[in-house]
Amino acid sequence: MKQVFKIENLDCAHCAQKLEDAIHKIQGVSQVRVDFLHQKLTLSADNAHFDEIVNEMLAVSHAIEPEVTFIAGKQKAKTKKHTKTLLRIILAAVLFAAITLMPATPVPLLFLYLIPYLLIGGDILLRALKNICRGQVFDENFLMALATIGAFAIHEYPEAVAVMLFYQVGELFQNYAVGRSRQSITQLLNICPDTATVLRNGELIQLSPEDVTIGETIIIRPGEKIPLDGVITEGTSALDTSALTGESLPRTVCMQDEVLSGCINQSGLLHVQVTKPFAESTVAKILELVENAGSKKAKTENFISRFSRYYTPCVVICAVFLAFLVPLITGDSFSGWLHRALIFLVVSCPCALVISVPLSFFGGIGGASKQGILIKGGNYLEALAKAEIFVFDKTGTLTEGVFRVTSMHAVATDEATLLELAAHAESYSAHPIAESIRLAYGKDIAASRIGKLTELAGLGIRATVDKKTVLLGNKKLMEESGISCPDDGENGTTVHIASNGTYLGSLLISDRIKPEAADALAAVKALGIKETIMLTGDTPEAAGFVSAKLKLDRFFAGLLPADKLAHAERLMQKGTLAFVGDGMNDAPVLACAHVGIAMGAMGQDAAIEAADIVLMDDAPSKIPAAIKIARKTMSIVHQNIIFALGVKAAVLLLGALGIANMWFAVFADVGVSVLAIVNAMRTLHVKK
Repeated sequence: MKQVFKIENLDCAHCAQKLEDAIHKIQGVSQVRVDFLHQKLTLSADNAHFDEIVNEMLAVSHAIEPEVTFIAGKQKAKTKKHTKTLLRIILAAVLFAAITLMPATPVPLLFLYLIPYLLIGGDILLRALKNICRGQVFDENFLMALATIGAFAIHEYPEAVAVMLFYQVGELFQNYAVGRSRQSITQLLNICPDTATVLRNGELIQLSPEDVTIGETIIIRPGEKIPLDGVITEGTSALDTSALTGESLPRTVCMQDEVLSGCINQSGLLHVQVTKPFAESTVAKILELVENAGSKKAKTENFISRFSRYYTPCVVICAVFLAFLVPLITGDSFSGWLHRALIFLVVSCPCALVISVPLSFFGGIGGASKQGILIKGGNYLEALAKAEIFVFDKTGTLTEGVFRVTSMHAVATDEATLLELAAHAESYSAHPIAESIRLAYGKDIAASRIGKLTELAGLGIRATVDKKTVLLGNKKLMEESGISCPDDGENGTTVHIASNGTYLGSLLISDRIKPEAADALAAVKALGIKETIMLTGDTPEAAGFVSAKLKLDRFFAGLLPADKLAHAERLMQKGTLAFVGDGMNDAPVLACAHVGIAMGAMGQDAAIEAADIVLMDDAPSKIPAAIKIARKTMSIVHQNIIFALGVKAAVLLLGALGIANMWFAVFADVGVSVLAIVNAMRTLHVKK
């Protein structure tokens, strides 16, 4: 059983990781994901004992983070206000300034500085004490409490108050920055209306999209978002599909046209008959893909998670060494080295990395979704940024996949009979080539003339027509059947036809290269991709023509699905491989490649399931755009890692040498966190 809980009062990414680790250890839990960015917990556990597991989860969570609460179902979590924290900061700052500027007084400075200190840091001291009682020592509250109390112990009263004050200011900015990023991501994914107008029993009623059933008619007025997938039964309009495809050019629709949820009705009133429940609609799948993308962590994210578990204890051990062992060895004053050790404690929290790195990945995923590029996880974003070899399917990927019979060559019969026989043999096939043959025939198919039909993967069709065995397919099929036929000498797909072992002739089926394919491939090459390769089941002549036009490095033609997979596996040994296909026939290679990219997949269930990255229209220009987004995201991730670790290392070194003070340490903690988060938010903004 799986359930999603909304979370309140979870303000630390490091705490989210601790919760996830602890809950995962509960017996019966198969999977748990604590999403700090979305403030939600997804729990998958044993059905039979789910309630007991939830109760144990709540108990474990309360022991680790008492202030964190979970809300099940569709209840709305309360938005945490920072007004009280801001007021405490202002009041503490005023008191601190007044005490600092105050002339000599008989009241000991310790007591005076304790007033603003407790006002601004009392909650941190309380949380640190509770955590110590529960055996949790290495958290930010304890480290800040220990550092500032230590400053009081060595009579650095102003520094202790100032450090706590600056820390709280940094935390406020950090929470604000994370909140803004959450809001930006939410706006990117705000593509589903809350209600649907349903025509039921002659009346218009407002329902949640989840409560509308298949077959019912919904009314979409101009300016409204389409809540469910369906077919237009009345009306014409222009649809804004930018939420799905990233393209601003409207699409004109009329009766019997399919419409997808998430689009915006721009002009006319539409009556739409629902064809899918909300859970299976296009918009629901998109939201699920993007929101669950965080569960598939990149290698960099996993490294940061592991790093944070060891970084803090190591720095704390170094602090203890500085505070106690160094004075004993050198004979220097204890207070001086204690001050340096306190700096280590403040710097030891890894929040800058734990928050900013996942935020960078999710920002990149959110920004890509705005352009109609769905990336299923940070691991695929990272792999795409590293891709060295791009492999393409031909039909439907680089070409339009709209086939036409352009010529006929009859040998042992006339052209009309040849076409008639081919149309009957292809009568039940859904392949685009079969559709083009039936379209060229243009007459009704006599079902009584057709017997057994067998599709031969990568070869063609064996059919019984007029009680004769008809073979219709490529040259390999003819050769395997012992039938001689001429070579495929023209640009296109040659379909050879034989009846009862006699070769009858061939049809030439031609496809057109997508207009923007050449520019897209040139843009991919300009990004430094080592090699572009095409794998196709088409003839070498047709494949060679397309390859030459698009200036591909290599191509392999006449391939069965298993052959494509074998080629891809060999190429993967040379570097990170991205495969671009139509998401239907190429599922094995999409699943095998380091990154599988499905083209033209808007509304196609198989493509969304098989691919790692889904392009919501068939525009090849989305491919270089996806590469740029991935590389920009990884660049920002690396910037944050280098910046955070560099600043922390510098402050640790300067602190150990006695050059840096506590102000430097606080900047290395919360200051770096704020700057890293602000930098991570740049991934949300992607130029078209």
